[in-house]
Amino acid sequence: MHAEEVSSNSKNQLLSSTLGKLLLTVRSSDQVEELLHSVEHHPTLLDSDNEHQIPRAILAHAMNLLLLQDLLQRVPEGQIYVQEKVAGGDKVVFDHGALRTVCWDNQALPSGYKAFSRILEPLGFEMAGEYPLSKLKMCGFVYCHSDLPQSISQFFVSELYPQEFSEPFQAAVDRIVSTSVDPLQPSHMALLDRLSTQGWLTPTESSELLPVLVGCFDRQHSEPYWNDYQTLLKESAEMAWISTEGNAFNHGTDRVEDLNRLDAEQRALGRPMKPVIEVAQNANILQTAYRATMVNRQFKTADGLETHEVPGSFFEFIQRNDIKCDRGNTQMDLRFDSRNAQGIFTMTRKADSPL
Repeated sequence: MHAEEVSSNSKNQLLSSTLGKLLLTVRSSDQVEELLHSVEHHPTLLDSDNEHQIPRAILAHAMNLLLLQDLLQRVPEGQIYVQEKVAGGDKVVFDHGALRTVCWDNQALPSGYKAFSRILEPLGFEMAGEYPLSKLKMCGFVYCHSDLPQSISQFFVSELYPQEFSEPFQAAVDRIVSTSVDPLQPSHMALLDRLSTQGWLTPTESSELLPVLVGCFDRQHSEPYWNDYQTLLKESAEMAWISTEGNAFNHGTDRVEDLNRLDAEQRALGRPMKPVIEVAQNANILQTAYRATMVNRQFKTADGLETHEVPGSFFEFIQRNDIKCDRGNTQMDLRFDSRNAQGIFTMTRKADSPL
């Protein structure tokens, strides 16, 4: 936590802030109040210097908050954790959100991470690193906000490469993603272009664009065939997950000061914790997580639709230590680690699957 972070604000102050007013255009006052009081906010992310302009940083933060809210609605364990943390007088430090993409011809939707670089870059995010996930035949692309890199949650956008799998696998992928649609219309792209050029949008433009941006983080293809799901699952639990969940947040992450203590506390509460903590090769980054929530999803069959229980999303925890910089200064290590990421990704496998 940092001294400049907002630790407490009254209900009216938060709801009447630039951020609060923007969120109120897409969510109820109760939802916005709960969201604003659950997460730490840098003061710059609350109010604009010009009431007629919403800077890209505030718009990006608003989108991130709504994506976190969506994740928590799908992950009851995460929702309970956040509620307990707030009840104890603390708040979530939203470190990053992760999503999965496919490097393939997705018809209307751009291939792989490019479907999201066109969104994140106008909002002020820059690619901060590439992390090969060789065991999974994937690669992770990290986007960090250039205005407030430590206070605006990052994005870990992974990309899966079907061409490295079998021909039946590729055919199943093609049948699934060939039904993809693009939620961004030309009018939305025009707003993103304007945002990229001037760094802000009007409140009206922001409230028009915000729900559309949030909607991009969802499944854009139709229900997969059950047989195709089984084909994918034999070779890649990650692609099987994408077939049912699409580009929804795979996980959201709370940044904590002592991960070992948190892990022990959560285990004592009986939470479905990862068996071991992942430690980066440089020892600066420690990560653990709950196992994925099991969800019911529909699948197409020759006889119609069937419902099956499959892994959904999960909630993660991270500890970031400081690193030494030039002239003896230190700063938080905002990087990621390929080995850690591959370990965390196993949380979307069924409980009886090998990690």
